[in-house]
Amino acid sequence: MAHHHVTVRVPGKVNLQLSVGPKRSDGFHEIATVFQAVSLFDDVKVTLSDEMDRDQLFAIEIKADHPHGIPTDRSNLAYLAADLMYKKFNLDDALDISINKNIPVAGGMAGGSANAAGGIVAMDSLLSLGLSRAEMEEIGSEIGSDVPFSIAGGTAIGTGRGEQLTPALARGSYSWVFALSSNGLSTPAIYGECDRLREGMEISSPQVSESLMHALRSADAKALGKALQNDLQPAACSIRPALRLILDVGMDYGALGGIVSGSGPTVAFLAEDEDHALDLVVALTSSGVVGNVVRASGPVVGATVIDR
Repeated sequence: MAHHHVTVRVPGKVNLQLSVGPKRSDGFHEIATVFQAVSLFDDVKVTLSDEMDRDQLFAIEIKADHPHGIPTDRSNLAYLAADLMYKKFNLDDALDISINKNIPVAGGMAGGSANAAGGIVAMDSLLSLGLSRAEMEEIGSEIGSDVPFSIAGGTAIGTGRGEQLTPALARGSYSWVFALSSNGLSTPAIYGECDRLREGMEISSPQVSESLMHALRSADAKALGKALQNDLQPAACSIRPALRLILDVGMDYGALGGIVSGSGPTVAFLAEDEDHALDLVVALTSSGVVGNVVRASGPVVGATVIDR
């Protein structure tokens, strides 16, 4: 039997704003965030297999420069996505899932969520499930807070846990420089440190920044750089103090703004344009404070089928 496959390309993300409210009764925090999808991509390939194994209907293979530490079992969000799809739609086709990773692992750029999103979109296409984009996002919200945005892409406001999306009125394209870390940070650990640092403080309900939204509507990169904000940044810098030095160096070299992406440890710098981004990459690399620096642009589209 010929093996049929679908490959889906999914983007990483940067949080232009991440405001964290008090912890809810379900253990999650209420947040208000502004996502932007950026051109660092993972490719998720789902293949129909003729080797039916009732004990393991799907298997995951990781392709990455540094695959160490990337799970291929139930803790991989792509695995959870496939498992959820099997249960929802009573599927019995054996599948192989191959993930070609370029989004940083545990870097605050939703790499795991992107893989789950890619799996959902690929399985919908491969198995002709006929799901709408909204239905796929709803399924994604059961797996993780960032999964719906990985499907949607573009620029969007996230509320609730981040899974409730509203497209943002935004213009322009933005040049980003990302300082990557060889060691990831645990999102639950960062939220725990955030709670510790804010213990005894009165935390109000999170709100989307009007100055940030105005900058996006005006396509004003300089104003956007000044409006970047992340309530998890102090916690990330507390656990990984070297992030403060990276932020300082990037700003000293002329970045319009710098921010820890999500729960970190990736640090995102906004540049004026592509030439400025290239200069910033060279400066950060030669500074010696960070080993791996990459450029990207945003916004880009969400999970997209690139090969059938």
